[in-house]
Amino acid sequence: MDFKDMKFKIAQGADRGLCRKACGRQDRQLNTYDWLADVPGNNDETDLVEVQFKNTRKGYYHNVNNLDLKKGDIVAVEANPGHDIGVVTLTGRLVNLQLKKANIKSPDDIRRVYRHAKQVDMEKYREAKAREHSTMIESRQIAKNLGLDMKIGDVEYQGDGNKAIFYYIADERVDFRQLIKDLAATFHVRIEMKQIGARQEAGRIGGTGPCGRELCCATWMKNFVSVSTNAARFQDISLNPQKLAGMCAKLKCCLNYEIDTYVEASRRLPAKEIVLQTQDADYYYFKADILAGLITYSTDKNMAANLETITTRRAHEVIQLNKQGEKPLSLQADGQQTAANTPIDLLEGADISRFDKAKRRKNRNKQGGKRPQGRQNPRGTDFRNGGNGHQHGEYRKEQRQQPRPSENAKES
Repeated sequence: MDFKDMKFKIAQGADRGLCRKACGRQDRQLNTYDWLADVPGNNDETDLVEVQFKNTRKGYYHNVNNLDLKKGDIVAVEANPGHDIGVVTLTGRLVNLQLKKANIKSPDDIRRVYRHAKQVDMEKYREAKAREHSTMIESRQIAKNLGLDMKIGDVEYQGDGNKAIFYYIADERVDFRQLIKDLAATFHVRIEMKQIGARQEAGRIGGTGPCGRELCCATWMKNFVSVSTNAARFQDISLNPQKLAGMCAKLKCCLNYEIDTYVEASRRLPAKEIVLQTQDADYYYFKADILAGLITYSTDKNMAANLETITTRRAHEVIQLNKQGEKPLSLQADGQQTAANTPIDLLEGADISRFDKAKRRKNRNKQGGKRPQGRQNPRGTDFRNGGNGHQHGEYRKEQRQQPRPSENAKES
């Protein structure tokens, strides 16, 4: 069978990307790029499916009933107790790789897919979801009355409404045994407590960062690592807490994105404590452009004075000369000053009005007809007698000086 004759069904609401069967977008949180979506028989190799629920919760289940499941289907899965409602996010052999990432080794941890969600299941699911916000507000008041130093950030009800997961934030260990009893007595459901961090809460709420893009923790970031102020120091970023803090009031995760590149590039730079000696003055470290390999030195140790910018290679050459007891004439190579980088003007010498259209003369004959035969020369210039076209003003002046016949008749 020819590959061109094969018909692929495109998943609704998904980005096709490089696959014809909609691989899904990689910049969405918890999304797995299904690069095997085009492979025929991919779903026949395993009965495991990946199901996503509210927030960042995922689960892996056996399709024991051999249901025709594809990405985006809403299914009812086994839970403890009852059942839960989720969305299928991945099928096929890539589910086995996700199991290894999730560190799921015991077969007992993998439950079953019951069925496609029915209308009755969806009605119970909507009723349970409608109670989540009011439950969160009331549970916060209960925790406050007990004097617990914690914040309940979100509540997630199970699909059948028999269980509720309370996500909370706490800096220290909290004894919430009495809280669980009060919550169970108030809401009449099974209670489960899960602790999350400040960055995870910001990802659940969402927002826009100072860069103008959606928060990384709300889109593609899944694993959170610690961020220290050393990352800002390596990149020569000002240690301003207001600029370094993100929406979660913690240091921005993006400070770690380029830290490895900066650390590797900074190893090529000489130590900041080394003083460069020349015949005219001694130069002290002032600042550096790490990625460009440029270092700026000053003749004053505490302030900017007579700044000189040289390359890393030139700095090592001067240091080597100083070790040999020699002093160059200046920091610049061969005593020449490096030319400043001036911006290139692509429109230099070009007229800005070169694309303007020439103005057209307005047609004075508003009637649109042909001019009469007697007005072949409206400017009054007699070209037949050798006129050069500059007698127009004189001709008009003579006409104004001559009196009209009607005026002469009245005077007489």
